Amino acid sequence: MLTDHDLGALMRAQHADPFSALGPHQQAGGLRISALFPAAQQVRAVLRGSGAVVGELRRHEGTDVFSLSLPEQSLIPDYLLEVTWQDNSAGVSVLEDPYRFPVVLQEMDLWLLAEGTHLRPYECLGAHPTTLCGIEGTTFAVWAPNAKRVSVVGSFNGWDGRRHPMRLRQECGVWEIFLPHVGKGDLYKFEIWNARGAITTKADPFAFAAQLRPDTASVVCGLLPRLPMRPERAAANGLDSPLSIYEVHLGSWRKADGWRWLNYRELADTLVPYARDMGFTHLELLPISEHPFDGSWGYQPLGLFAPTARFGTPEDFQYFVDAAHDAGLGVILDWVPAHFPSDAHGLAEFDGTHLYEYADPKEGFHQDWNTLIYNFGRTEVRNFLVSNALYWLERFGVDGLRVDAVASMLYRDYSRAAGQWIPNKHGGRENLEAIEFLRRMNHVVGTERPGAITLAEESTAFPGVSRPPSPDLQSGGLGFHYKWNMGWMHDTLEYASMDGVHRKYHQNQLTFGLMYAFTENFVLPLSHDEVVHGKASLLGKMSGDEWQKFANLRALYGFMWAYPGKKLLFMGCELAQPTEWADGSQLPWHLEQQAPHQGVQRLVRDLNRVYRAFPALHEQDVQSEGFEWIAHDDSAQSVIAFQRRAKDGRAVVVVCNFTPVPRPGYRIGVPVAGAWREVINTDNGVYGGSSLSSAARSTEPVAAHHLGQSLVITLPPLACLVLIPGEE
Repeated sequence: MLTDHDLGALMRAQHADPFSALGPHQQAGGLRISALFPAAQQVRAVLRGSGAVVGELRRHEGTDVFSLSLPEQSLIPDYLLEVTWQDNSAGVSVLEDPYRFPVVLQEMDLWLLAEGTHLRPYECLGAHPTTLCGIEGTTFAVWAPNAKRVSVVGSFNGWDGRRHPMRLRQECGVWEIFLPHVGKGDLYKFEIWNARGAITTKADPFAFAAQLRPDTASVVCGLLPRLPMRPERAAANGLDSPLSIYEVHLGSWRKADGWRWLNYRELADTLVPYARDMGFTHLELLPISEHPFDGSWGYQPLGLFAPTARFGTPEDFQYFVDAAHDAGLGVILDWVPAHFPSDAHGLAEFDGTHLYEYADPKEGFHQDWNTLIYNFGRTEVRNFLVSNALYWLERFGVDGLRVDAVASMLYRDYSRAAGQWIPNKHGGRENLEAIEFLRRMNHVVGTERPGAITLAEESTAFPGVSRPPSPDLQSGGLGFHYKWNMGWMHDTLEYASMDGVHRKYHQNQLTFGLMYAFTENFVLPLSHDEVVHGKASLLGKMSGDEWQKFANLRALYGFMWAYPGKKLLFMGCELAQPTEWADGSQLPWHLEQQAPHQGVQRLVRDLNRVYRAFPALHEQDVQSEGFEWIAHDDSAQSVIAFQRRAKDGRAVVVVCNFTPVPRPGYRIGVPVAGAWREVINTDNGVYGGSSLSSAARSTEPVAAHHLGQSLVITLPPLACLVLIPGEE
């Protein structure tokens, strides 16, 4: 029989093992069926199918617990619970008893979860619509090993934590339950009686969908099927392929009627063809995991497994990815495993302990962003993050993940004063646990999703970011496929912002990058970070009068697209946006109709096409064999020249004049005798330039710049030329 202790604990939602008290149980003298229904007037057990009454469950005095005792030798009938509610308007409900169903998690899942080696824990944790014992419903499971009780609360039970307390699987600290009648679209959270004795309500860390802020509930949503990697997409991600990435904040690229967000399907019909027609090869989306604060641009996510509801459903996002692939575009997601916000409904002190984050604020609190840092030393936390990387790659078929803030993960003293950080076990500043996590994540992605790529936003000189780790993952590189070249970005933008008269003293800012250009597999990023927070737009950074600003920007783009490394450009920069990016409004699309901006947009389109068309400009982006200086020491005239080579030896020659002065009669050495012509001249009139042609014709057998053949050409002012041999 139920004891007074059982009844009191059930009513307080503090019963440690609700499955031992509720549901059907054999007992001395027969069978007992017990249920807890606050606000119920009458509860009866009825046979499935016929509706015949098995018996009435009697209320235990002073409680909302109802029990029915059946005679000795009784078998558990195939029963339903018929509930008459005290509120007459609620009528009568015929319900399945969730406490008559077996365990949810299988033994193998339990052991893998306990070890922290389950590659895809999202397949068993979280909420999964399913059929169990022939009954439709949803399984719920959540990791909260230090909780005293966990209940599923939601739109289906009046958000009452007494209704559906869960079963604890001691092997791995996971709580589970199967709830009949609950299905797709239902709202839910986990109510936790935590280790500190407080009652908290948390969103599901593994939720596949969530409410739009300011609401914070998780949404029951089916898991999308696993998708194979398209062979053409794997090839397009390769080191020898042209990668030209268009970085996009979905909420402000374009707005419907000037104010409303476009949804994923509308973006598929507008953004995808625009990026394709501009010649980009990939889209990179600022984080789309669910996040509570618009102003974080997604970089403070709480629902790592949920595409943000701002733009639609997971199915809508899948439609977007498919549309991009059909158009020949890859999709890269910004991914944030470095930190998470401390919102009460999120991961912070999830079960009353520092479950996901480091306990000591010297390790676990990020001072720059007022966020919490994942405990990379905990196997379950590392596995949570690694599985999330696989989730986006496998379930949505995205092509890659750009990993945010890697430098903040690698160093324990990142942005901390002396005495405000804890050294590692060797007394050093490196975060050994985070390094191990990154190696493992990249290893798992590489082995489970060949062809997908990871890209590191890493701003330090940490060695081997894009080099493979050792087989045991204990040494070697971090295993990323690409690393953002932040040094190139800083040096080049600083040089472009200088007045032309001063540039001859700073030519090393253009040439120094070639000292390390092939130590990593680099992406050249002109990203959102460079056009916000008072930094000015790219056009605004350029020196000179208005004409010179546009010319400098065009020359910068020409130099970037010709320089070794893959390319990344933030949205709006192709329009030569005069003001900083504002996340609350759309891009200034009216600039497409204004000549100087229209010219820059056309230049970016042409650069993308030339970059893709000529293997010399992309095949050996990450190999020193693909680059050779022709002239790097003409600082007096601020001229540089170099050649790029394809694997078969075919070359293009690039010449840049970074002063506003034309240079007629300039002799430049070239590797091949014969006719040469322009394929890019950023000073061309169609781009808004002065239309001064280099007038390249044929070579002369005159040695120049260590080469036996040379051209005498005119260098247009503030311009970049890309020259090819022959009449191709």
